[in-house]
Amino acid sequence: MTLIRPTAETAGASGPARRPAAGRAVALLVLVAVAALIPLLGPRPALDGTGEAAAPGVGGIALLRAALFAALCVPVGELFAARLARLVPGAPLEHAPRSWAPSAAAVGFVAALGLASMVATGNLLPHHLSDMDVGGLYQSRDGKLALLEVNAFLAAGLCALSRRPAAQVWPLAAVVLAEALRAHPAPEHGPLVGSGLTLVHVTCAALWTGGLLHVLRMLRTWRAASEAAEAAEPTGTAETAASADAAGAALLGLYARVAAVLFAALAATGAWSALRRMPPGTVLDQLTATSYGRTLLAKLVLVAAVAVLALLARLRLRRAADRLSACVPARAEVVALGLVVAVSGLLTALPLPIRWS
Repeated sequence: MTLIRPTAETAGASGPARRPAAGRAVALLVLVAVAALIPLLGPRPALDGTGEAAAPGVGGIALLRAALFAALCVPVGELFAARLARLVPGAPLEHAPRSWAPSAAAVGFVAALGLASMVATGNLLPHHLSDMDVGGLYQSRDGKLALLEVNAFLAAGLCALSRRPAAQVWPLAAVVLAEALRAHPAPEHGPLVGSGLTLVHVTCAALWTGGLLHVLRMLRTWRAASEAAEAAEPTGTAETAASADAAGAALLGLYARVAAVLFAALAATGAWSALRRMPPGTVLDQLTATSYGRTLLAKLVLVAAVAVLALLARLRLRRAADRLSACVPARAEVVALGLVVAVSGLLTALPLPIRWS
């Protein structure tokens, strides 16, 4: 079935119908932002009234971890979306958006270096170079993992600038592995199980978030290329534009099918990890009485909103006359996923919940 652009009459007729949908998406995002306001303001509001004390520099750690997660999502998503695009017949692969992977690797390198410097000072904010024991990084588990992330982002950046950018998948995998091991130290009960859950969770989150971002960038580039071709040579470009739109809708539909599997894996591993940290009988209490629980609750609200936006995009892909109108809720979904990344960074910096018996 050939997908064509809507005519002026169709666009005008569907305009009033689209505006309320866009308005609902904006309203949903506003509500989600309000729900997530406390943890996004930083650790102090999340800790207020819990009786817990945050470690020094927790705000800086949260910011650096959020930057590190975002820097991981971008190149992983580019590789994932490019792989999906190659599966779409007739996709204009010659028109690709400029890669953000080198810039993301630079951000990740700086964030990982900042986290390593804090590990070198005993998880405190360094005020002078003399405060850091760089040699001590090689003598502790956390220090070795921090150095691994620094070197991995450096390697990923070099691979992104090379003739074989796909090679950056290996240093990026090292970052994911280091995060999984860092989050579950050896003294923890069942650290290998926890690391395995985090490994799957972080991988799926990076594919979902970064993949959607790059898919939308690819659709925008394909549309711009077809419009430029139409402006340069109006005769005979209608089929090219229709082909680009059809390929874009097919790519978005393919991503949506894979994202459904990613969401299921995220939900399963996230729930399992939460129950390992908070026993079932204490979950409801700790969701409001601990800083970790409050932030986790805000993350759950955000993920639920993301799921609603993803469902709206999928319904438009199936039912709308212009299937590319699914990009409207998809863009809102990217914003919400960005908030999830920010909350996740804060979640890793807060004190772990109390294991009440």
